Amino acid sequence: MNRTLLVDDDPDFVSLTKLMLERFGYEALTAQSAEAALVALAEDDFDVVLADVHLGGASGIDLCRRVAERWENLPVVVMTAQGTVETAVAAIRAGAYDFVVKPATEGALQVALDRAVKHRRVSDEVRRLRRAVRETKSFEEIIGVSAAMKRVFDLVDRAAESEASVLITGESGTGKELIARALHRRSVRANRPFVAVSCAAMPESLLESELFGHVKGAFTDARTQRAGLLAQAAGGTLFHDEIGDMPLALQPKLLRALQERTYRPVGGNEEIPFDVRILAATNRDIEEAVEEQTFRKDVYFRLNVVRVHLPPLRARGNDVLLIAQALLERHAALSGRNVRGISSSVAQRLLAYSWPGNVRELSNCIERAVALTRGEDLVLDDLPETVRATSIDPTAHAAVDLISLDDVERAHILRVLEAVRGNKTLASKILGLDRKTLYRKLERYEVEEKHERA
Repeated sequence: MNRTLLVDDDPDFVSLTKLMLERFGYEALTAQSAEAALVALAEDDFDVVLADVHLGGASGIDLCRRVAERWENLPVVVMTAQGTVETAVAAIRAGAYDFVVKPATEGALQVALDRAVKHRRVSDEVRRLRRAVRETKSFEEIIGVSAAMKRVFDLVDRAAESEASVLITGESGTGKELIARALHRRSVRANRPFVAVSCAAMPESLLESELFGHVKGAFTDARTQRAGLLAQAAGGTLFHDEIGDMPLALQPKLLRALQERTYRPVGGNEEIPFDVRILAATNRDIEEAVEEQTFRKDVYFRLNVVRVHLPPLRARGNDVLLIAQALLERHAALSGRNVRGISSSVAQRLLAYSWPGNVRELSNCIERAVALTRGEDLVLDDLPETVRATSIDPTAHAAVDLISLDDVERAHILRVLEAVRGNKTLASKILGLDRKTLYRKLERYEVEEKHERA
């Protein structure tokens, strides 16, 4: 229950307003003057202050100023029967969060208080995250404290100790190459080369030459012999990025190399052994590609010995703010700008936005904001329009009624499905369920067809 300090010297108004506050879930304590309010604030904790402008002695405006000086993160909502622009401006300048005209309707008062409490909680979260960025040790270069990322870090730690092939999946921009590099650095091959190749960036003939090398005269421009990436990665790790886009005709040659641990350069006759660990990544639904026969099942099984799936940023909760703060500090240092943090209004938008481009899009957003801001903290005008225009639910922090475990599970499954845009393969991985179990639960909970996709 949110705790409100109601400050007003009219006993009848206090009694009516206290009943109103309790009806929509606020515990209300009262004070009849600004001085009494300051004593109460020093002795107890409150989520929001609701104060009349006209009080005996010091005014509500004076109270706003004193609260802002001593409890800068405690929001004050000011009330007055004289709803003039001058009074509102004076209250806001003194540090008030919001302004309502007496007599306020129950709905208007509840919205003002809910917004103020949410502002308080988000501001607290921003400060906590600033401390967390300083205190949290990142996993290699990857920042995350969400349960989903902790599972990823644990799996990477265990997989790094083996020589097994690893398939890293996830949407574009989630950090798949960072995970590949973390696997390499934590393995016994850490002192040997890490070589990356994009399977989507070149045609089949060129990619084959890149991987296996070629002998002199193998094709028109092959004037000299050239070692391929398998040779360059000797003793280390070869990372195949976007493996799902590897040309179908080249996949059998890769499979043979992985099975035999030898390869034949383009135009060559001799099999050459190699000692390289293979990592691969894709942002495609690789199982769907196998079913559609655009990716070979035998290559998939050879690569998918260990599977590391990276959740989308929108499914990582407050990691968004933690990463945003770290990115802000990095870009501020690189540009020599004195930017310290993000305002609560910016934090709300960052949490509400869906981040289709994931961490890469967040990095671009924060770099832009740091470049454009005129203050020490990022504000709404510093954000791109797509992020700034994201709608905010003012009741997002409202108390939740007690419900059954089945309802909790159903709500969580629906939330995950929404986050992954209905992709059941991805949802089952995030939920830790196999697809058949997820289908049974969807049928049991009578989930609507709008969530059916994969």
